[in-house]
Amino acid sequence: MRLFDFFRARPDLQTPVELTTAAHRELCYRQLRALVREAGVRPLTLMANDPAEYFAVMEAAGGADISLGVKLGVQYSLWGGSVINLGTKKHRDKYFDAIDNLDYPGCFAMTELHHGSNVQALQTTATFDPVTDEFIINTPNDGAIKWWIGNAAVHGKFATVFARLILPLQGKGGEPADMGIHAFIVPIRDLETHAVLPGIEINDCGHKIGLNGVDNGALRFCSVRIPRDNLLNRFGDVSRDGKYTSSLPTINKRFAATLGELVGGRVGIAYCSVGVLKVAVTIAVRYALLRHQFGPPKQPEISVLDYQSHQNKLMPMLASSYAFHFATVMLVDKYSEMKKTNDEDLIADVHVLSSGLKAYITSYTAKSISICREACGGHGYAAVNRFGALRNDHDIFQTFEGDNTVLLQQVAGDLLKQYQEKFKGGTLSVTWNYLRDSMGTYLSQPNPVTARWEGEDHLRDPNFQLDAFRYRTSRLLHSVAARLQKHSKTLGGFGAWNRCLNHLLTLAESHIESVILAKFIESVKR
Repeated sequence: MRLFDFFRARPDLQTPVELTTAAHRELCYRQLRALVREAGVRPLTLMANDPAEYFAVMEAAGGADISLGVKLGVQYSLWGGSVINLGTKKHRDKYFDAIDNLDYPGCFAMTELHHGSNVQALQTTATFDPVTDEFIINTPNDGAIKWWIGNAAVHGKFATVFARLILPLQGKGGEPADMGIHAFIVPIRDLETHAVLPGIEINDCGHKIGLNGVDNGALRFCSVRIPRDNLLNRFGDVSRDGKYTSSLPTINKRFAATLGELVGGRVGIAYCSVGVLKVAVTIAVRYALLRHQFGPPKQPEISVLDYQSHQNKLMPMLASSYAFHFATVMLVDKYSEMKKTNDEDLIADVHVLSSGLKAYITSYTAKSISICREACGGHGYAAVNRFGALRNDHDIFQTFEGDNTVLLQQVAGDLLKQYQEKFKGGTLSVTWNYLRDSMGTYLSQPNPVTARWEGEDHLRDPNFQLDAFRYRTSRLLHSVAARLQKHSKTLGGFGAWNRCLNHLLTLAESHIESVILAKFIESVKR
């Protein structure tokens, strides 16, 4: 409430309905600066010490303007998070306070023009020069231009650049060795004059469908030299003589560890998408209660919310807002525990759960905003009522921090891995425990929906409902595993996966619905 009260009391920081891109960007930056320097919020400190409060701040900022919530996320979850999670003490000591107080606004330069989801195929290079003790950052072709980089077009002074680490003469036969994707701190503008630094080309991505308070840009690097210390070296380091060392033995393990440390961004998107759904549903339900239309002959008109058809539109979305809230609070709790313990099972659990919840919730919210607009009739089309801005600003939530279709495949892949390990006598991870029982018990029983009695008490029993959801997931898992095995004999692994892709996506959604329902039932009981 403190942040809502802060913005309510400051009309100069509220986003007007009509605003140019340049003015919206400047306002968004002033909003963020006021949040940090006037309201006294320290987002990076919160992210490090109290993730739950940090995500609550993100949600509140997004309630004021989604562009503000996203810009805050770029500065602290992505730029700040990459420095403190992928770097070591020397990076934390040098950058933490200046990022936290907004002296060092920065970017997260991962996505390239030709590669978004497939991060392992990024083409930007960072070649070590043993003579000068520097890395040389290069954009080898147009497809490797860093694209859609938040904070790059106007405000950023640094970028965390993801690039292939190249060590000369370290490969077979004295060839250069490609050590895989690593992250580097690259200054992009002068700290005093704000001039773009030599060797760096910055272009503006321009006016977008939404989120125009965020200054997205494109970055190209031409032989940009940075000190060796600017390698974020938690998972891999280069010595003065050019030797590579890592506690992790393979490129794939280092890559997985790197992406695992960046999962907070995905957690934040899932959590903040629920915040957007809450705003849209609140506006639509309030309107439906106050708007009167038609009624019995010669009697007063009745509230639109009294019509069954309108209840059927809005009440499931209202219930889902609560269900998603409890599910994402659970996700944040797991994420906080993961950051404290570094428990490997919990890391895997959070990775897959955040992928599934982010994909499911953002898709649901995107569809729901349009239904909420429609439920408010012509008045919902007025820009002042926010549905247009909510819909346009939120739409990209389905794409960034991982395309939803790609993320659901990660969930399905993990379920299949757990399924395989179950039959090898292995253990299941925390979230998927129900499959231990369901694979053995549910599949040996008739379908609970058709085989059991159909009285109202039974159908309304939460335990029966959860049984039905879990039975569905178990059947889908069992059947897709059999199909994959059959098709892989003739089509190979990739071909079989593609042949079964819609089946796999349905499995992932079914599983995430089971997880959400279980948490909702547990929360209601509490």
